[in-house]
Amino acid sequence: MPNPVQARQLHARTSLAAESVFSVMSRLAAQHGAVNLGQGFPAGAPPEFLLAAAHSALGTADQYTAPAGLPALREALAADLNTSPEQIVVTCGATEAMHTLADALYGPGDEVLMFEPVFDIYRPQAMLAGAVPVMARLTLGAEGWQPDLDGLERLVTPRTRALLVNNPHNPTGHVFSRAELGRLAELARRHDLWIVADEVYDELYFGEAPTPMRELAPERTFTVGSAGKRLEATGWRIGWIAVPEGLSPPQVAGLHQWATFCAPTPLQAAVAAALPLARENGFYQELRRNYGARMRLLASGLRSLGLEVYLPGGSYFLTALAPGLDPVHLAEHGGVAVIPGDAFYAEGTAPAGLIRLAFCKPPSDLLLALERLERYLER
Repeated sequence: MPNPVQARQLHARTSLAAESVFSVMSRLAAQHGAVNLGQGFPAGAPPEFLLAAAHSALGTADQYTAPAGLPALREALAADLNTSPEQIVVTCGATEAMHTLADALYGPGDEVLMFEPVFDIYRPQAMLAGAVPVMARLTLGAEGWQPDLDGLERLVTPRTRALLVNNPHNPTGHVFSRAELGRLAELARRHDLWIVADEVYDELYFGEAPTPMRELAPERTFTVGSAGKRLEATGWRIGWIAVPEGLSPPQVAGLHQWATFCAPTPLQAAVAAALPLARENGFYQELRRNYGARMRLLASGLRSLGLEVYLPGGSYFLTALAPGLDPVHLAEHGGVAVIPGDAFYAEGTAPAGLIRLAFCKPPSDLLLALERLERYLER
């Protein structure tokens, strides 16, 4: 007798559940002992003041919080983001924050504007909500990556529901200028669009600080942030959403509660204690100084090998052109893992040889990766 379970099929939406390129490259790095410049997570432990706060929280903050988050964390975030605690929703990382907003803002038939190259979660999240992702372009030229804002405006239709802005941008590291963001805010007002501002790298910049989108369009901007990116603890999965004034955070938190109910309470308490300390003790400035030095180290080495390198204005990624390079073969036989540029394009139209490299690794790892890459290219 046939097994009835074998005759059943999972829903078609599971076609969007393929293993991400970041997991693939990290798996290859582990299998082949490659230096992992692919997935963007720092090496080493988070800062001591964050770990101390976590130790203090264990045993005292261990039960459920309300879905919107621990009051102390919402207060710390409100002070940091210049809003009120009532407008903050704490999530299980920025990825869940983005997923919650996709469920809250998009629906079948809606269109969502986003910039390509695009971080890989944005398209499937929109599609799972029934919406259609529509790609504007960041173009690569002599001055690096630049947004095609005229092209973006031509993509707006009566079905356009929202505009997604990642600033600083992953994978390019482009920091949108205040003038560029002003044009986006004006476009959103003219067409009555929501703005989803993914600002997880808001403290990782190397020139002028990014302008928060909520400063320019506070009535329609949902801001997403990440303790993992700010505090070097990507596995802690503490993210947040700042909801526009006048809207109902409980409705957003209500969608988040059906997925995870609440983020881990001890880690929420630790982040609540650590955020003001990071501001007071100069942690972010030191982070930018260290990452700036690592960025220049990696960029200089890549250029000495003949690669075209594009320095970021923010984030801890840089992009480069290495025509003819196969990233999978490089991980398996060259001992270095990077992310292929095609992973950030819906139609496989990446510039020839585009790769993304993470420099949130120790200088010794960056030097080893450069040595291995040199040997690989010579072969």
